[in-house]
Amino acid sequence: MSAPIYVKSEAFERDVLQSPKPTLVDFYADWCGPCRALAPVVEEIAAELDGQLKVAKVNVDENETLSRKYGVQGIPTLVLFREGQEVERIVGYLPKNQLLAVLEPHLATSHSRAAK
Repeated sequence: MSAPIYVKSEAFERDVLQSPKPTLVDFYADWCGPCRALAPVVEEIAAELDGQLKVAKVNVDENETLSRKYGVQGIPTLVLFREGQEVERIVGYLPKNQLLAVLEPHLATSHSRAAK
């Protein structure tokens, strides 16, 4: 079972952009109510999609340069990167089933949830 990793600016390229797996980045802040509501959903997705998806968390207060670089203007913001490129962006809270529906087309087809 996998849990989200916490990424700082200096490790972002290695841990996210160079990742061989699609990587969902949760831009959040500790003081943000909707971020706290979304955190358990993100953790469940990290566990359920272990092997297909990497999940990273970036604290916007501690990584302001990174947040600006990726145009994060509201939180929570979830950005899905694949092969170093942004392929999806979700701003605000989404229920787990809706979030999975956005993510699944970008996952490795050999491990598709539809096959289970």
